[in-house]
Amino acid sequence: MTERNDGHSRERMTIVGDLDAPSFVPWIRRHAAKLGLSQAISHSSAERIELEVDGPEELIDMMEMGCSLGPIDVWVDTIVRKPISP
Repeated sequence: MTERNDGHSRERMTIVGDLDAPSFVPWIRRHAAKLGLSQAISHSSAERIELEVDGPEELIDMMEMGCSLGPIDVWVDTIVRKPISP
C-alpha cells in the first residue's frame, strides 16, 4: 500500500457483492469513523461500493476485515484495495 510521510496510507477500496441493504453505506461511514479513518464514497450501487480511505495501514486492514464480515443484511464477495498516489 502507499505510505506517506506521516505514516498514513491512502487507498481505493472496491467492495463487490449483494450490497442492496440501505444500512450498509451508513455502516461503512460509522465503522471508518470508529477506526479514525477518513473516507469518501465515490460510487454506491446494489452490487458495488467504491470508497477512498485514508489512515494507518493497520486500520485500513481492520476496515477491510469489518466490511468483509459486514452487517448481516449484506453479502460481500470480494474487496479489492489499490493504493492512491499522494
